[in-house]
Amino acid sequence: MNVTRYEPWVLMSRLHRDLDRLFNNLPTNADEAQQAVVDWVPPVDIREEQNQFVIHADLPGVEAKDIDVTLEKGVLTIRGRRELATRDEKNGFRRVERVAGEFYRRFSLPDTADSQAVKARFANGVLEVAIPKQAQVLPRRISVEAA
Repeated sequence: MNVTRYEPWVLMSRLHRDLDRLFNNLPTNADEAQQAVVDWVPPVDIREEQNQFVIHADLPGVEAKDIDVTLEKGVLTIRGRRELATRDEKNGFRRVERVAGEFYRRFSLPDTADSQAVKARFANGVLEVAIPKQAQVLPRRISVEAA
């Protein structure tokens, strides 16, 4: 017996987005508009370490060439596409749960992030984005001279 996770609100949200698109009632916010056209959202873990922030995104079945990581105005964007083999009923599929298509995630970075030194690495279906923290400026004592 297989355990199946049932998430009715995800289905309702998808139906609502599709109806909005059908009646040309797209959101005015560009971020919301982009989310309306994505096919799936990868799960992520975000960890803060002493010297950096680390984001791990699960992207199974995605190739490194299909991943685009950008950083603009303090917002890190991960987007891409996952292609799956065509699903033909002749091959005996009884259930299809893996989603193919576009994905998209955005993260606002704190002011302490060093946007010039961000590095991304992809291995075994996991994207790791390391965002170093800026060196903290320590207060400096200023001597007062007598006139």
